[in-house]
Amino acid sequence: MNYDIMIIEDEVDLGNVVSEYLKLRGFSVLWFKTAAEALTHYRNNPLSNKLIVIDVRLPDMNGFDLAATITEINQEQAFLFLTAHNEKENRLRGLEIGAIDYISKPFEIDELVLRVGNIVRKFGSSGDRPDEQPGVIAVGDIRYDKDQLLIMLPGDSIHTLTVRESELLDYLIANPNRVVKKKDILIALWGDDDYFNGKSLEVFISRLRSVFKTSKQVSIGNVYGLGYILKVN
Repeated sequence: MNYDIMIIEDEVDLGNVVSEYLKLRGFSVLWFKTAAEALTHYRNNPLSNKLIVIDVRLPDMNGFDLAATITEINQEQAFLFLTAHNEKENRLRGLEIGAIDYISKPFEIDELVLRVGNIVRKFGSSGDRPDEQPGVIAVGDIRYDKDQLLIMLPGDSIHTLTVRESELLDYLIANPNRVVKKKDILIALWGDDDYFNGKSLEVFISRLRSVFKTSKQVSIGNVYGLGYILKVN
């Protein structure tokens, strides 16, 4: 059976509340209390979950290590991490692994459900090619489907963006061939231009650069001490 969401959370009360609340909102949910149980299931069902919600502090394995192991099985798996407020530094590692988002404990259950819902809807599409859908934006020699979070590159290769990558690309596309200040991006997308958000932005810029590496007309340049520029020929 395929599930919308796999939850890996060892706190029984929290795991139960989150699981039941998501089910009430119409999601199919699979909940594990240990990394070992989750990994055993995942090895046998690597494509059965649209999103995995992982608590970073699990009793038998660090949540980031678990995510890294899962990524070795399925590089396209989407993650959302549950972290403590004092784990900002570790969030960067999560982003490097491929996290779509993270949420800090304690959190409002409505906020978690909203974020999860947005991600599942984005990744739960039918998988149609972006050039077969309306609303596809042409940017140089690539095509970008904002609704499906898909980039079609030269040679017909397709890349799925994370929600944050899509938000960042939207911002850059709105300002083609113009310098956008790093501070302005951080305030617009993160709500704060602190050091760790700045490092997160650098990770996402690096990811987009990697996506565009086969393009001959689209690239992201650095403007030292100021920000970035989306170069479109």
